[in-house]
Amino acid sequence: MLQPLTFSKYQGAGNDFVVIDNRQLTLEKKLDQQAIHFLCDRRFGIGADGLILLSPSDTCDFRMIYYNADGSESSLCGNGSRCIVAFAHHLGLISNECTFEAIDGPHRAWYSEKEVQIEMNSALGYKQLEKDKFWVDSGSPHYVHFMEAAINEVDLDALALPIRHAKAYQPIGGTNVNLAQITAPLNLKVRTFERGVEGETLSCGTGVTACAYTYLQGVVDLPTGASNEVFFQTPGGDLSVRIEEFKTANERIYLCGPATFVFEGIIDFPSP
Repeated sequence: MLQPLTFSKYQGAGNDFVVIDNRQLTLEKKLDQQAIHFLCDRRFGIGADGLILLSPSDTCDFRMIYYNADGSESSLCGNGSRCIVAFAHHLGLISNECTFEAIDGPHRAWYSEKEVQIEMNSALGYKQLEKDKFWVDSGSPHYVHFMEAAINEVDLDALALPIRHAKAYQPIGGTNVNLAQITAPLNLKVRTFERGVEGETLSCGTGVTACAYTYLQGVVDLPTGASNEVFFQTPGGDLSVRIEEFKTANERIYLCGPATFVFEGIIDFPSP
């Protein structure tokens, strides 16, 4: 039986996570899918969109291991990355700048009380499916649909579920689905249905990154090499994505936003 577990809770624009210090490597082989699902359960556990372990790294300041709320190991989580940087700062492991290792490789990050900024890897895939529909791999796979209608009035689950489970995306475990609405130049509203959570989250870091990449490349015509920052309003708060040297060999993508400590505690696992 698992021993009582010390944890912290963080949120980034409403995207919330259970965060655990695993520098002693005591948990990776003990936390099975059922235990992770329990910790993330909003009625019987702590409640979160995902679980993050902070583990040691041979090449960076630390390694981030991320699990979806259903207990499955996930692809990159952008907001989770920003929260684990804030947690590492709280532990005294880093100062205001660091590198960390995630499932898609190393990342640079910058911490301040106001926001945490991480450097994303360049998009691994980009397809224009229709005039207003795109697919982008921004560290996690994302379907992006730009809509003229008010996205707050759309039944996201009904629209997203057939896309999330579409046959074309099954080889990669399905796709996340984003609805985007342009509210002003370089300003978007976004809602995201996340696989692994199997529902809408209040924000998604890789989702807004995919929307920014799509907006700058496929929706508006901007010059090659321009430096652009796209501002996002999500149900959980504001985020921004800045792309420097866009569409060049030196392209750099930065995800910026708040990463906030919520509470900490100790939780017992239920008896078998």
